[in-house]
Amino acid sequence: QVQLVESGGGLVQTGGSLRLSCAASGSIFSINTMDWYRQAPGKQRELVATITRGGTTNYADSVKGRFTISRDNAKNTVYLQMNSLKPEDTAIYYCKADIATTVRTTWIPYWGQGTQVTVSA
Repeated sequence: QVQLVESGGGLVQTGGSLRLSCAASGSIFSINTMDWYRQAPGKQRELVATITRGGTTNYADSVKGRFTISRDNAKNTVYLQMNSLKPEDTAIYYCKADIATTVRTTWIPYWGQGTQVTVSA
């Protein structure tokens, strides 16, 4: 079994910062791409940032220059540093990781349970 557990969400004022973490555990052979998504009330889930195993990153236009994704491969953990937060960043943030559980298996996407981020005006 594989689990992804997020932490670091909370309530912050406009302009503030938060750092989200997502740790993968369980029967893991290797992890490929890791991503952060978010879903605001009444909206579809959207991709916020992605990072490959080699460290290549990509961001949604709405967060470029404010958010930074990083990972620690030794700890099977991905981070999202969020600066200059705005009320429109309010959402549940989910991490996703493409994980192979054995040398013979293909990459399978696993999701965390989500962590709430609320930015007050």
